[in-house]
Amino acid sequence: MRKSHPVRRVVLATAATVSGVVLLLALKPASDPAAASAAGAAPQQTAAGQAPPRGGAQASSGSGTVTGDAARTQYGAVQVRITLAGGKITKAEAVQAPKGGLSDQKTQLAVPRLNQEAVTTGTAHIDTVSGATYTSEGYRKSLQSALDQAGG
Repeated sequence: MRKSHPVRRVVLATAATVSGVVLLLALKPASDPAAASAAGAAPQQTAAGQAPPRGGAQASSGSGTVTGDAARTQYGAVQVRITLAGGKITKAEAVQAPKGGLSDQKTQLAVPRLNQEAVTTGTAHIDTVSGATYTSEGYRKSLQSALDQAGG
């Protein structure tokens, strides 16, 4: 048989297609399903035992702790809890963040930076952490939710 025989080409093309489909079906998502299902959990909020009024983008009055809504991202849910004193953010922490695989490493690097920037700026207008774009976006959404609940 010659090298360019049509049957040989068909066999090789079929083998390559089957191999590609098998590889695609073998891929697994980067985050575990438990983290995604936890995103539907109701957010907690505690501010002197009462639900604070909804408001603007920046906390301007009040004290207490408020947990924002969980924001779904491609790699899992992100949920932020802020502590306010005199209307200013004194502490920010992610109570939920993407987990599993490479997400663990990116979360460990990104979340402390996002927490610090939230305290520094006092708003949801914070920079995206390079390499953790989805986590940063989810963090911003949840932070904005917490600020709105705090009654800015």
